[in-house]
Amino acid sequence: MLIGEVARHSGVSARMLRHYDALGLVRPTGRTVGGYREYSAEDVRRVFHVESLRSLGLSLKQIGRALQDPGFTPSALVSDLIRWTEDRLERERELLERLRAIDASAPTGWRDVLRIVELMQGLDSASAARRQQAVLARSEGVPAPADVLAGAVLAESDPHVAGALRWALARSDGDGMATLAAGARSEDADIRRRAVLAIAEMPETPGAAAMLADALRDADTRVRGHAALALGRRGVTAAVPVLVGMVVEGSNDVEAAEVLGTLARDHGCADRVVSALVAELDAPTADSATRICLTQALFELSVATAREVLRRLASDDDRAVALVASAFVGELDGRSAGDRGARVRSASGRRKPRR
Repeated sequence: MLIGEVARHSGVSARMLRHYDALGLVRPTGRTVGGYREYSAEDVRRVFHVESLRSLGLSLKQIGRALQDPGFTPSALVSDLIRWTEDRLERERELLERLRAIDASAPTGWRDVLRIVELMQGLDSASAARRQQAVLARSEGVPAPADVLAGAVLAESDPHVAGALRWALARSDGDGMATLAAGARSEDADIRRRAVLAIAEMPETPGAAAMLADALRDADTRVRGHAALALGRRGVTAAVPVLVGMVVEGSNDVEAAEVLGTLARDHGCADRVVSALVAELDAPTADSATRICLTQALFELSVATAREVLRRLASDDDRAVALVASAFVGELDGRSAGDRGARVRSASGRRKPRR
């Protein structure tokens, strides 16, 4: 079979077949009277063998060794090929994400594209200072792609850079919620925590409240806590049990108590909050330190039912709890007396003068 016929049957160009011949990969066993290459059936099979190995990503040098060395085993080479292919796919995936991010930002010219690429390169820096600078120094005329910022938020471990990223994301043209939602479902608790923190700082975005509500049931206490603080500040009373749990655990307990106080005063759930705190106070497992934290939380509520509990605690069997409660009762009584005096003075100032 002449070279043209082999090319037609194999799909390998005549030029490539000549290259195989020059490298010694596939040398035709015969020549015609006129000096043309003539391939035997075995030569053609070898051409197909070469093409099969090329399809796996082997170089021509590796193919030559594989076909000529009987002792050459494929296991080690195949393992290397798997690793190289995985690396190549990862690079391709990163490139695809960059291209999609640029496309989503709707650049109007190559200058916009270059600025966005510069931002992404800055976010990939090993230096936390460089990453933070890339976020804060971006051009105001070119909106940062929300998906790029959201992805960076989920990956960022430095708290200062993460704060800058959340700030920029909340002010970006897009919302990045799809990326954050995927992060909130991650198996990595740190990624879920970063996602919830970012969602909490976003403007009122459709779906954000539902994602935060789902996070209240998260297995990680930090994730639940961030979600509860965010929802509580938005007046969502479903956060009460988690906030009370934060007080008990001593995890961001001051913030949790402040949010409970706001919910009790402004959102009509004072009795529910007080009952939850009292239940923890009376729990057999509550130690002195925990009960003091709960007492402090009751003081933050500034509602009548909480004051009644504080007066009861002023006579508690635990002397430390009783002293803290007594101090709070005294301060509340002082505030009440001051308020009454202010009202009396105000009323006196409005009386008509005697004639």
